[in-house]
Amino acid sequence: MLRPFTLHRPETAEEACALLVELGEDAAVYAGGTELLLLMKLGMLRPRHLVDVKRIPGFSTISLDEGARLTIGAAVTHRTVEQSALVRARCPLVGTVARHVANVRVRNVGTVGGNLAFADPHSDLATLFLTFDASVELQSPHGRRELPLDDFVLGPWETARTSNEVVASVKLTPWPGETHAAYAKFGVHERPTLAIAAMLRLAPGRSGHDGDRVAEARIAIGCVNPRPMRIAGAEARLTGAPVADLESAAREASDIAAAGVDPADDLYGSADYKREMVSVFVRRALLVAAARARGTEPVARFPHAVVA
Repeated sequence: MLRPFTLHRPETAEEACALLVELGEDAAVYAGGTELLLLMKLGMLRPRHLVDVKRIPGFSTISLDEGARLTIGAAVTHRTVEQSALVRARCPLVGTVARHVANVRVRNVGTVGGNLAFADPHSDLATLFLTFDASVELQSPHGRRELPLDDFVLGPWETARTSNEVVASVKLTPWPGETHAAYAKFGVHERPTLAIAAMLRLAPGRSGHDGDRVAEARIAIGCVNPRPMRIAGAEARLTGAPVADLESAAREASDIAAAGVDPADDLYGSADYKREMVSVFVRRALLVAAARARGTEPVARFPHAVVA
């Protein structure tokens, strides 16, 4: 049961920040409310004031900034991301992954900014966005600042946002041409047990006739650590590997990734189980990305798994 609260609807980001300063610990930022209202119903949070940011100009739009980065407003819903022509044109995997977030009722209400600000370790978007060099734009009474997503998410349900700041947008740097990717997540519970984002950018072979090779690789792992993370060692192992025969490099990179995570035993599985799953799914995601680079689409399907 929800306790009584006052809903404030500021028209500007400055007004929202001023309300947060004025109301202090009694206030919480409200966008989609999918997580916030649930915690309020459970009595885990009891704010007396909600500051609704959905009406603030720019917070519900998707655009390109002056540097051609895809800018997704904090109040943009998952459903809007899923259906956006601009997202499909600039960062198509983002739209595909958004289609697999929770269910359509949640996607119609839940927002990108709320998802990142909540810092759930099982966030699909936070994991995927790391491979797009994402940064989070924050508004405070003192102006705006940008933080790399990796610096914004500090741990489970903890971010670098201060009490007088609101998340304004997230900015993604689209991948260049000849880039192929896959996103794989596995789980038997409501939230995924494991999420893997893998990207391969190609370049012609060193001799000019030995086939495409990996010029750059990005691998992000979510759900098993306190926060999503990139695995630099695994990425380095893939650099220079031939796309036509990626099996050996993918296997070694997946082992490096499994050794680089720090999982804990919980209801989703033991730490050893999660490491093994990281190894399996990093390899699978890389092979799917490589198959797409070769112009073929793998037909294998994995129980309780989604491959986007």
